[in-house]
Amino acid sequence: MKRLNELLKHIAVEELLGDAATEIAGLTYDSRTVRPGDCFFAVRGTQCDGHAFIAGAVARGAAAVVCEELPAERAEGVVYVAVADSQRAMADLAAAFYDHPSRELKLVGITGTNGKTTTATLLYELMRALGCRAGLISTVVYRIGDRSVEATHTTPDAIRLNAMMREMVDEGCEYCFMECSSHAIVQERTRGLHFAGGVFSNITHDHLDYHKTFAEYIRAKKLFFDGLPAGAFALTNLDDRNGRVMVQNTAAAVRSYSLRSMADYRCKVVETHLDGMLLRIDGCEVWIGLVGRFNAYNLLTVYAVAAELGFDRGEVLRAASTLRPVSGRFEIVRAEDGTTAVVDYAHTPDALENVLRTIEEIRTPRQQLIVVCGCGGDRDRTKRPEMARIAVKYASTAIFTSDNPRHEPAEAILDEMCAGLAPGDRYLRIADRAEAIRTAAMLARPGDVILLAGKGHETYQIVGDEKRHFDDREQIRTCFAHNF
Repeated sequence: MKRLNELLKHIAVEELLGDAATEIAGLTYDSRTVRPGDCFFAVRGTQCDGHAFIAGAVARGAAAVVCEELPAERAEGVVYVAVADSQRAMADLAAAFYDHPSRELKLVGITGTNGKTTTATLLYELMRALGCRAGLISTVVYRIGDRSVEATHTTPDAIRLNAMMREMVDEGCEYCFMECSSHAIVQERTRGLHFAGGVFSNITHDHLDYHKTFAEYIRAKKLFFDGLPAGAFALTNLDDRNGRVMVQNTAAAVRSYSLRSMADYRCKVVETHLDGMLLRIDGCEVWIGLVGRFNAYNLLTVYAVAAELGFDRGEVLRAASTLRPVSGRFEIVRAEDGTTAVVDYAHTPDALENVLRTIEEIRTPRQQLIVVCGCGGDRDRTKRPEMARIAVKYASTAIFTSDNPRHEPAEAILDEMCAGLAPGDRYLRIADRAEAIRTAAMLARPGDVILLAGKGHETYQIVGDEKRHFDDREQIRTCFAHNF
């Protein structure tokens, strides 16, 4: 419980109606979850306006309402607080309500288009291997010490973020590694958090359905580094053409990493195989159980972050050699006849090309490569033909199928994917994803490689508003078991 007047010291209040000494039991921006004594935030979202739900929140027992426009009808005994921006106020009050838990952690944020989940997860696992307690906030799962919590968003709302970090502190965690999505940065979900460091992985074509232009997408990522404090570190990828742009206005200490040029942290891929690769980092060779240049970047990032956090570099490399692939990221499923399926979350053109290029480097000329991929509905449409062109560029046969069609007809999505293909390109269209995977398994000869791209760790498919169970890994294992 916190008194409202103590919380309001952290924000600019435009108007206050009611008793500011009221005690607040909890915070929420969802009127359906309001409990007696809560403070409700009326936030303007992309789909609906929280101001429309103020009456419902009050009916459920809200003790206070923070809003941008005071309602015409106000309930007796409820405190109404008018602010310029409810989203910002929610972030600032959430940090204050939970006693600023990020200040008690060494919090590192990872942003970029690709590699965020793998990097954050590997950092979490590395800390555990080094004997430290840590938290994780990622697309796949949230972890509070040893406890797992179902992930709902890549970066959850400010209230949940601060609540989880308070749990992490209370359970003895010293570190927290979190993905910072462009949506979350623009929507100020990370506002009020104290970061010890930030990481830029790369930036490629994605989320233009939300940001509208690539320039706005870049600006969203850069905002994260603009907000880092002096005393933090800003680790950037010099091999990305926007790597220097990201950190040009940051107050943090800039550090760099690269596989191709001079940087503070450097790495070279010495050997690569289907079950791992040999890397040379800081002059030391280390075998890593991950595959692909993109994972070399991820491992180098993990090493660099650990070094910036003050860990012994030799100990970090020894611990890094024990790390294993993240769920749904270049995850291998093998059949008894030697056929190999690679399940990967690649759902952007750059990520798909990275995975396909990695497979191309490893497979022999005798091995067919069958690629199964699709594009999500209600999302960036401009990447659809590009994804298809990349698939046919590398595949012996490409099979285009549904991903999460949501409210779009799967066939219409496939039409847009195939629009840019040339006569003679080898591909099939099979809208049913399960059937597409079965077809890939039937086309594969012993020893061939199948890439199932786009869903990775996901165990569902979204059709309309329905979330149906679907797991690429389960599907391909069933096919292999029946020798399709």
